[in-house]
Amino acid sequence: MPTIDEKRVYTDNTGTETVFVASDAGVVAVSVSDDLVGGFGIAHRCHARDVAVGTETLAVATDEDVFCADLTTTDSADDLAFEATEFGPATAVGFDGKTLLAGDEEGRVGRFDSEWTDLGRAEPVRAIDGPLVAAADGVHRVEADSLAPVGLDNAYDVVGRDPLAATETGLYKLGNGWMDVLNGAFETVTADGDGRAHAVGGGHLFARSESGEWTPEPVPVAEGVAAVTYGPEATYAVTTPGTFLVRLPGSEWRHQMLGLQGVTAAAVV
Repeated sequence: MPTIDEKRVYTDNTGTETVFVASDAGVVAVSVSDDLVGGFGIAHRCHARDVAVGTETLAVATDEDVFCADLTTTDSADDLAFEATEFGPATAVGFDGKTLLAGDEEGRVGRFDSEWTDLGRAEPVRAIDGPLVAAADGVHRVEADSLAPVGLDNAYDVVGRDPLAATETGLYKLGNGWMDVLNGAFETVTADGDGRAHAVGGGHLFARSESGEWTPEPVPVAEGVAAVTYGPEATYAVTTPGTFLVRLPGSEWRHQMLGLQGVTAAAVV
């Protein structure tokens, strides 16, 4: 099993993308060129619960605080400077445009602009994407200075730009209200705004086709997928025990064990 090296973790080679993975060990930066996994190592040691990439900022939710790093100051993940924002322990982070949002176990949702503004309360917050918040009491939308419930129950994940929600009872899309997509319990859902979308439910990974049909997508490991994210061409997935998978259009999944535990989220720079 490879060992995570906290030294040099990625390079600025042309064609290389960096995928940041939230895990029990911290935020791990994985360098990928096409479908080949290169170096990987810890960019920030913490108990990472969520990670999100904005236009210029990398944000991580931890059991201590929300930490942010300015992505414009360096081309190397091991040179990123993570700074505490004084939100407190967080369960989820996300960006609505350039605006950083965060939520916690108590259901507090806040917006960050040099300091935190409290937007309202839900039940325990599980995920944030765009203006949407997934919480134990359903999906909420971030308004100008408040939080508004928009339906469903027991939501685990959301997509804001292509509104989708993963809940205890099914996968839903937002049309004329919330419309059924797939039945069963779903833990995660991801979409890139250009048609690609994946969801995880019942131990299976599902992918949305160009025609809008959702079908199972087999992966070459017998492990549950915890997170899916996208580069311009590649699709990335990470399992809960830390196997990293990458697939280019028209190709099969390639994978490599990273030696992590407790993977919860992934985001691409």
